[in-house]
Amino acid sequence: MNQDSLRQLTRRTFFKELGYGIGGVALSNLLIENGLANFLAENPQVAKAKRVIYLFMAGAPSQVDLFDPKPTLQKYDGQNCPEEILKGERFAFIRGTPNLLGSPFKFEQVGKTGQWVSELLPHFKEIIDDVAIIRSVHTDQFNHAPAQIFMNTGFQIPGRPSLGSWLSYGLGTANKDLPAFVVLLSGQNAPDGGKACWSSGFLPTHHQGVEFRSEGDPVLFVSNPDGVSSEVRRDTLDAMRDLNALNHKRTLDPEIETRIAQYELAYRMQTSVPELMEINKESKATHELYGTEPGKKTFANNCLLARRLVERGVRFVQLYHRGWDTHGTNEGESIDGALPRLCREVDKGMSALVKDLKQRGMLDDTLVIWGGEFGRTPMNEGRGGSPFKGRDHHPRAFTMWMAGGGIKPGSVGSTDELGYNIAEDAVHVHDLHATILHQLGIDHTRLTFKSQGRDFRLTDVYGNVIEKLVK
Repeated sequence: MNQDSLRQLTRRTFFKELGYGIGGVALSNLLIENGLANFLAENPQVAKAKRVIYLFMAGAPSQVDLFDPKPTLQKYDGQNCPEEILKGERFAFIRGTPNLLGSPFKFEQVGKTGQWVSELLPHFKEIIDDVAIIRSVHTDQFNHAPAQIFMNTGFQIPGRPSLGSWLSYGLGTANKDLPAFVVLLSGQNAPDGGKACWSSGFLPTHHQGVEFRSEGDPVLFVSNPDGVSSEVRRDTLDAMRDLNALNHKRTLDPEIETRIAQYELAYRMQTSVPELMEINKESKATHELYGTEPGKKTFANNCLLARRLVERGVRFVQLYHRGWDTHGTNEGESIDGALPRLCREVDKGMSALVKDLKQRGMLDDTLVIWGGEFGRTPMNEGRGGSPFKGRDHHPRAFTMWMAGGGIKPGSVGSTDELGYNIAEDAVHVHDLHATILHQLGIDHTRLTFKSQGRDFRLTDVYGNVIEKLVK
């Protein structure tokens, strides 16, 4: 075997080629279906979660207007920001000395733990006792595309595997007729980071997120072309499979295996996906709970689809809802104009998702995550002298929430009196990733993949499980 072929020989390929006889076939099938990394890297600990639904609010929601009220900020609303905060600071758009901006919205303490929640999220208040609010998240990036890629892959430059891809690689799928990782879009279409947010990076490409659409064909190019019957499609795939198998035997290129597997998955999806997407068959009570409108591209529809997907064994579902970039350069993206609309778009659906999972007995082993790529400043941006209230990008301290999957309801972390810096229990993006993997029974330091001569992992060389967050 030449050196190029040896370099192409991944651990997955090695174990598959190693199998001899019935025992070898059984082992290789087990590894392929359940994920090699699960076989090699999974902790002996018992997984608290089996699946993840990640509600990604692309554009970055304002934590001081939704989850982190600051009476001191309200008191000094309109006054110059303290110089000690601004010294040496770098902002995306703020120039000069900005004014502090108190929230125009009222907050209320709700639930058994007395969590503070904005008036903009009335439905969310109904699930607060199942939720953990993390008020001390921070990131390394302060512009949208790199921050979104960083939040999803642990690295700010495209090319690394996303969280969903790592889980597909580590745990495989529980339904051979559906992808392990599905992406749903709503709001202003795709996030700034684009498909790099759900890329498989250097992992085999069948671990990449598959985008499902609410309108038209659910998955692009999965339907037969005009004039091609199912029988012809099957015969064509069989011929391509045999040719690819011959080529693989010669080169041992793992991407050929991926190609074979993806063709077969696409064929099976022609039957499984249309039924999955028919949310109109859900009960009237379910549609009232979510506020869904079958046939439309809405966040609520995608929340219901997410429940249907995880019900059928999909490991990781990620919903992107873009539009949270409330700079205040015009009324349509102002804090008091855009934020109420955005909250109306997501509040009922995300809350219904948690309620629905709970009543079906699925919340205990389904981890639900909500948040953006960073937060918003407690100061008014005032770009170009705009009269509209807006906030700049803020990576130093922002809020996310989680529910289910062995997460302990309540809160973790706090910020200073202005909501600018973290005061207690700082949580980095790598810590979030480490905790998510931990809840799925995986030690984040052992889920690795060798690429370009070194072992990579989602958390790079960082990350600690957030002990206060887990049961």
